[in-house]
This record gives sequence, structure tokens and C-alpha cells, in this order.
Amino acid sequence: MIFFFGQPDLTIYAVSAERQLDSQTVEKLSWLFGGQPQISAEEIEGKFVGPRAAMVTPWSTNAVEITQNMGVSAIDRIEQYWPLNEKDSFDPMLSQAFQGLNQKLFQLDHSPDSIKEITDIAKFNTEEGLALSQE
Repeated sequence: MIFFFGQPDLTIYAVSAERQLDSQTVEKLSWLFGGQPQISAEEIEGKFVGPRAAMVTPWSTNAVEITQNMGVSAIDRIEQYWPLNEKDSFDPMLSQAFQGLNQKLFQLDHSPDSIKEITDIAKFNTEEGLALSQE
């Protein structure tokens, strides 16, 4: 389950947990997020920018470790999201735009490509634009 904390016009914290959060855990997480309240909705409408779903950020790793040190268990991932305005720019290598935040936020629907047999490495290098050296 994903639980949301914060204010949609400022910052949203998405918390992925293995089970429902009890009131004491909600209180601890709210304190951790600077007093931001839990949002009761399972989905938040609007445009947001945040880390790519496939990339767990170092910030998330640290935040989860902090929750563990606070005695909060069953938290898998915590990420931050910000409202996205038309004028805003972001690095698409690290972040992505989201049309709403929902329970599938961290779900990956991409299967890996099949293994490709390469017989001519020079040709593959040119075709893929890899810029491999001759050595």
C-alpha cells in the first residue's frame, strides 16, 4: 500500500508499506515529514514531478533507515513529489512527470528485453551508437 503525507500544492511524501499504518506510526511519520498530515485519499490528482519509479533514490534509502531507527517497521520506500507547473523543468534522467499519484506509483510494467546474440561487435557498436573503442 502507498500512503501519502503532505500538501498537494507544496510537497507530497509517498510511503510504501507492507501493511496498514497504525495511528502511532502515522504520528511518527507526520513528525518526520515536518508536521505534514496524512492524506486520506488513495489517489492525488494533479501534475507532479518526482523520482523515476524504477530508481530508488538515496534520499529514500536514508528515510527508510531513519524510520527503522524510530521503531517503524514494514516501510519499503519513501519518496518526495512536487507539483509540476508548465514552466518547470526537471532532469528526465533522474525524474519523471506524473499525471496524478496513485497506488501504482512504484509499480514497474516493463519486462526486460530478450538476450541479443551479437556476432559483429563493430556493426553493433555503429548501429547502437555505443562509441566503443577499437581495443
